[in-house]
Amino acid sequence: MIVLELSTSEYAPYYANYIKQVSTDTTIVKELERSLERLIQFVPSIPSEKVGYRYAAGKWTIKDIIQHLIDCERIFAYRALRIARKDQTPLPGFEENNYVDAAMANQRELTDLMEEFKIVRQSTIHLFRTFTAEQLTFMGTASDKPVSVRAIGFIISGHQIHHLEVFKERYLVN
Repeated sequence: MIVLELSTSEYAPYYANYIKQVSTDTTIVKELERSLERLIQFVPSIPSEKVGYRYAAGKWTIKDIIQHLIDCERIFAYRALRIARKDQTPLPGFEENNYVDAAMANQRELTDLMEEFKIVRQSTIHLFRTFTAEQLTFMGTASDKPVSVRAIGFIISGHQIHHLEVFKERYLVN
């Protein structure tokens, strides 16, 4: 399943920005692997003095964002699992700012956060490998909006790519 086969009816409009970040010539699993590699290669280039930097008051640090990616990926993968298993229970949204505040990522080492991210991503990759072509098309409800399993896979990658660009544009400028 490649992103070109995805219909806009399979995800909420606010996810369109994440979907458009994803390469149009790849499968969900390949994109999850590709985006993981991009982050693994990029993070070591971040100057240590920028890891705790906030470009404006109230904005997250790079560590906060990596923790945010970890938490969101877990939530999205859980949603994909539930929907793929034909659970039609509407899944609630979550308040990302509360998660970031409670996670205390800035008290952790960047290497530890990245190790956790890699483990979570590998788990997501393995999960998506188990889904059949039919299961990828299953629809459910999350945050009061319809979503397909396959859209969730691309949202996970696109979300990470989006934040990688934010790092470059807002955190690593002089």
